[in-house]
Amino acid sequence: MEKYAGEKIASIKNMKRINSFRNKICHLTTVHPPFDPRIFHKEIKTLIKAGYDITLIAQNNKNEIVDGVQIIALQKAKNRIYRMLGFTLKSFLLAFKQDAYIYHFHDPELIPVGLALKLLRKKVIYDVHEDVPKQILDKNWIGNKNIRKIVSVFFNIFEKFSVIFFVNVVTATSYIAKRFPKSKTIILRNLPILKLIDSASPINYKKTKPILIYAGSLTKIRGIKEIIQATEFLNGEAELWLLGKWESEGFRKECENLKGWKHTKYLGFKKLDNIYKYEKKADVGLHIVYAIERHMVGLPTKVFEYMSCSIPVVMTESPYWIKLFGKNALFINPTNPRKIAKAVEYLIEHPEISRKMGENGRKVILDKYNWEKESEKLVSLYEELLKDDQ
Repeated sequence: MEKYAGEKIASIKNMKRINSFRNKICHLTTVHPPFDPRIFHKEIKTLIKAGYDITLIAQNNKNEIVDGVQIIALQKAKNRIYRMLGFTLKSFLLAFKQDAYIYHFHDPELIPVGLALKLLRKKVIYDVHEDVPKQILDKNWIGNKNIRKIVSVFFNIFEKFSVIFFVNVVTATSYIAKRFPKSKTIILRNLPILKLIDSASPINYKKTKPILIYAGSLTKIRGIKEIIQATEFLNGEAELWLLGKWESEGFRKECENLKGWKHTKYLGFKKLDNIYKYEKKADVGLHIVYAIERHMVGLPTKVFEYMSCSIPVVMTESPYWIKLFGKNALFINPTNPRKIAKAVEYLIEHPEISRKMGENGRKVILDKYNWEKESEKLVSLYEELLKDDQ
């Protein structure tokens, strides 16, 4: 019996060898790093395994080949405006030069590139990671509230009109998928890669107290201040590990000045496979994001990863998440450090309950929420696109 569902992809999907042109795929991103977990480690590696020739255009220091993927480097963007405007033409010219059969892009700012490629009769897939019109409403750099509303409405119209010309839309959640035509949309959830997680061994570290862990972007809206403050109320009975990149030096200093910082260890940014080594050593996983609407209906990847590592989770209360995760997590008000501390304290004081939650969470991942199963949708999509022209 196969250890992981989806392990048969290579053999099942290795149909008769596709000719070299129809086998060539180009992925594009101007926002995400080249080794983004969803784009590189999940989608692209799945397609490589299925026998496709993949090129990735992304911000990088140099052109290189990594794990069989040809990475075409865009120079690092000087600022947001330069990236959004200056990269459009460059991305198109680099993409056009690849002469790929299918183009798969991952950022809303690349919609004009996708439309231009469609005019050249290419098959174009739009991969939607976020609900962008809702996201725009939270971006203060765009302008005041009224300006953001206007920009959001216009982008919503532009995006929906553009999708008419794309062969398929791939969305990260069912909530995002509702915005697009059912006939051309597939939901490809950002679920953990079990094989990668299970190949990681816990780091060699002698624990003297329970460890709480948060791995991800270290930003204000992800409740970083609140979880540091919560450690203060635990009176040194637990240690907090933070892994990731700070949103700014100013926010980092603000956090370092909190009383709970003396119980906190910042371990820096880690590559995907290394993160799991730390999570497997931890006792509780934290996901204390602020209750913004678009967050509350998303699929929090880090929660699935904590569950994959068999650790219990304390996370933000949301009707959608309570239904999704049920008894595999404790739910709290994300703005109340004392309540966060109480939830953590409960898990520390009830090790048998914590162990059971971790085991149940792991079982759910094995049964339903893993990339090995989810990836079959992506391979099937590409197969259908190839069949259309046979």
